[in-house]
Amino acid sequence: MKKQIGFFDEENRLDKISNLGDPLETLKRTINWEMFRAVLTHACRKENTGRGGRPPYDVVMMFKIIVLQRLYNLSDDQTEYQINDRMSFMRFLELNLCDAVPDAKTIWKFKNDLAEAGAMEELFCLFDKQLENEGIITHSGTIIDATFVDAPRQRNTRDENKKIKAGEVPEEWENPENAHKLAQKDTDARWTKKNNETHYGYKNHVKCDAESKIITNYSVTDAAVHDSLECVNLLEETDNALYADSAYSGAPIAEALPEGCENHICEKGSRNHPLTSEQKESNRKKSKIRCRIEHIFGFMTSSMKGISIRSVGITRAWFNIGLTNLVYNFCRYKFLKRNYA
Repeated sequence: MKKQIGFFDEENRLDKISNLGDPLETLKRTINWEMFRAVLTHACRKENTGRGGRPPYDVVMMFKIIVLQRLYNLSDDQTEYQINDRMSFMRFLELNLCDAVPDAKTIWKFKNDLAEAGAMEELFCLFDKQLENEGIITHSGTIIDATFVDAPRQRNTRDENKKIKAGEVPEEWENPENAHKLAQKDTDARWTKKNNETHYGYKNHVKCDAESKIITNYSVTDAAVHDSLECVNLLEETDNALYADSAYSGAPIAEALPEGCENHICEKGSRNHPLTSEQKESNRKKSKIRCRIEHIFGFMTSSMKGISIRSVGITRAWFNIGLTNLVYNFCRYKFLKRNYA
C-alpha cells in the first residue's frame, strides 16, 4: 500500500538533502543577496503603464535564478524545468510548491534587461568591494591571464566572413525577409587557432588576487585578440606585483606597470637567444604563483560545467562572461568563509 502524504514529509525530505550536503544551502546562507537589490531594481525598471497585469517577480529571486543557471550551465528552458523539479533549487530561491515559477521567456528577458543596462559590471564591483572591506582581497600580488569562451559556431560563406571581419554586415542579411536570420548571426565573435585547437567566440581576460584567487577585474574581447593587448587595461594603481606567463612579456607591458608594481612576468626565449639556467629557475618560481589563476579556469570548466555562452553579440557576451566571473567569486567566497572564517 502507498503511504499517505504527511504534513512534514516535505520538511523531512529537505532535512535529508541538507544532511547529504546541499551546496546551495551554504551558498544561500553565505552571500548577502539583498546587497544587489538596488542595482537590479534600477536596471529592470520600466515605465508605469497603469494598473493591471501580473505583479513582477522579485528581482533578487530572478538574480538567484540566473546564478543557478550559470552555476549548472543550464539553458533557459532547462532552468525552468529544473526549478520545478528540484527541491534544492526551490529552497535556494525560497519558493514553495504553491508558488509560480518564472518561465524560460521571463528568465531570458531578465538577463537581456540586465545586459542592455550594463548592470553586470556594477554587480561585480559591488561584491568585490565587500570582499576588500572584509580583507579577503589583499592586493599582495596580481595575476593576469585569458581563456577562450566558445560561442555557437556560425556557418557563413567566405565572402560573408570577409565582410564581417571588415566590420560590415552582408547586404542580403539586412533584407526584411532575413530579419530572423540576422538576429541569430554573431558579427562580433571571431575565429582563432591555438595549439592546433580552433575556437570561435570570445576571450575572458581575467585579473585575480594572488592570495585569495578572487577575480578582481575582467575584460571581454573577441577570440582573435592577443592576451597581452588587454593587460594594460586591467592594471590599477593598487597592484603591487604582477604575475603572468610569457605571452605578456615585452617592453610595452613592463613600461606600463604602475609605479611600485614589481614585474614577475615570465621571460620568453627567442631564436639564437634561449633562456639561461637562471632565467628558467626564475620562471619556475614565478610560475608557482602564476599557476593559481589556472585553478580559476579549471573550476569554471569542471565545477561550473564549462566555459561557453549561448548568446549572440558582444553586449550579451560581456554580461554572460561577467556572470561567470561573479558566480565563480561567489563559490570561492563560500569556500574561503568555510575554511578561514
